[in-house]
Amino acid sequence: MNTKTRILLGLALALGLGGCASPTPYLDEHFGDAVRAARLAQTMHPDAGRDADPVAGMDGVAAKESMTRYGDSFKNPPPVTNVVNIGGVIGGGGSGAGR
Repeated sequence: MNTKTRILLGLALALGLGGCASPTPYLDEHFGDAVRAARLAQTMHPDAGRDADPVAGMDGVAAKESMTRYGDSFKNPPPVTNVVNIGGVIGGGGSGAGR
């Protein structure tokens, strides 16, 4: 192989491998930042697990009673009311539009 062919082959190889490089290094470096920022913005108190101060709220008796009532609501649910209304006015009233 002569020198000219080696140079052309080396140049072609360098250009070919250059196509394998990431065209978006900045985007790749910051991938997921928007999701992490949104999650952090939606977290009211990120360090809550490190806070040893108890949360002020319901006393134990009231909390137990509310949990019991919640559980009982699944045992005896309220009756189901079926309402079928396709494009009409409920109750027969209305503004008179379309009449």
